[in-house]
Amino acid sequence: MGVFVLLPLVLPLTAWPIARLAEQHLHPRTATRLLTGVAAVMAVCSTVCLGLLMVVGTAQLPGNPLPDGWSDPEVRAAVPYDEVAGKVAIPALCAVLTACARTLWRHGRVRRRAHRALAGLRGTETAVLPDDVPYAYALPGGRRDRVVVSTALLERLEPGERRALFAHERAHLAARHHRFLLAVQMAARANPFLRPLRTAVAYTAERWADEEAARTVGSRRTVARAIGKAALVSRGTPVATLAGLAAAGPVPRRVAALLGPAPAARRLPSLFTLAGLAVWGAAAGTAVSAMSSANSAVTMVLILYAATPL
Repeated sequence: MGVFVLLPLVLPLTAWPIARLAEQHLHPRTATRLLTGVAAVMAVCSTVCLGLLMVVGTAQLPGNPLPDGWSDPEVRAAVPYDEVAGKVAIPALCAVLTACARTLWRHGRVRRRAHRALAGLRGTETAVLPDDVPYAYALPGGRRDRVVVSTALLERLEPGERRALFAHERAHLAARHHRFLLAVQMAARANPFLRPLRTAVAYTAERWADEEAARTVGSRRTVARAIGKAALVSRGTPVATLAGLAAAGPVPRRVAALLGPAPAARRLPSLFTLAGLAVWGAAAGTAVSAMSSANSAVTMVLILYAATPL
């Protein structure tokens, strides 16, 4: 395996340039899907390689339940700096699995609590709650998807802005943005180098919903006003993996984007542009990460098979 087992741990650095450039130069829908895919693949690859390193590290511990043959010098020689890398991988992988489990648990807990709180309310798509705290967010799952909004926020918006708010939240539900947000949240937990992609997807998902709301309402300026007003008074969403009108992303940038022309729907930029170089650079890094982790996994399996006494 050699150094290939370590590459997926640091290759997420190659995706950093695309995070900001995708926000600026790609259509929000394309940017959200692309960044989420890159983050998910790189997170899986780095976690697989941590697992391979952990096998070598565990074999060095006293009382190890793994086969004795797995601690042979041939197995340890497959990993560079095996004494250090193997032992460091054990707590690192435990931390990754714990952080991902906590993220999933919190996401599920918030959704279950929200659905239980709304169980007695009638209506199919919208739940308007009498609350003095202004908020609005999209709540997926359960028996039905719902837009949850408080009366305090609705009272601060004009009729056209209210339509923009509901169109924005319905766009989140229609495009299943909570899945993108959860995926990049998990990826950032698996590899801290992927945090810039998590931040970027939180922004581009909101921009995606902004553009859909502007198309539905027919006025980009109305959506911009609704976002600005909601950002001044709203407390956001109950958890980062849910989406809302003013939940994430630099609001001034979103407002400025809505006051400008609509973004082009072109899927990917030309290779001969700065954004194109970043996109293809991230794609190359993702491909190398996938090939490195696959090569390391296959090699480790063959080595362990050969070292296992019959």
